[in-house]
Parts: sequence; C-alpha cells; structure tokens
Amino acid sequence: QVQLVESGGGLVQPGGSLRLSCAASISISTMSSMSWYRQAPGKERELVAVRAADTIIRYADSVKGRFTIGSDNEKNSLILQMNTLKPEDTAVYYCKMRHRGFQYWGQGTQVTVSS
Repeated sequence: QVQLVESGGGLVQPGGSLRLSCAASISISTMSSMSWYRQAPGKERELVAVRAADTIIRYADSVKGRFTIGSDNEKNSLILQMNTLKPEDTAVYYCKMRHRGFQYWGQGTQVTVSS
C-alpha cells in the first residue's frame, strides 16, 4: 500500500504562483509513472501533467508553458510548480502514482485563483 499526501494548495491572485507537493510513503524511484490531475466543480477530473520513466513528460494544452512537473527524490515527493495562474485553474488537484501495476491517489489539495 502506498500513501500519497498533497500539500501546497491555497488562495492566490491571478498571475500568481503556487508549488504543490505530493509526498509518497515509499521511494518515488520505484514509481513507473507520476501524474497530477485536477477537478473543477461540475467538471470531470482531467490530466494536468504526467511524468513516466523519468523522461516522458506531457502537459495538458491549457497549462503548457505555465506549469512544470518535477520531483524531489530526497523527500520522495512529486512537485507541480504553477506559474501565471488563471481563475480557470481553480480546482482540487490530485497526484497519482503507479507502482507495480497498481495506481494510488492522494486526497487532493484545493487551489483557488481569485482576486
């Protein structure tokens, strides 16, 4: 069983930045893929960014050039650096990791972009 805990969400003004973290209970070097998703009120959960096999990285078109997915191996954490935030980025953000054929989700962290 893998536990994931997100942190770093909050309220930010348009144009601002936030850095989300997702701490895993085991070494993230064992994960075959790590992803960030988000779900806005009344909408389906959507993929924001994914990192697989340490080299394959994809972003949703809506966040390209503004968001960066990364990792902190010392802290066993997945990172999402979010810059130039827009009101439409408001959502609950979830991390997901795949380990030995199973996928695990965090509990989510709320990001609200508003003036």
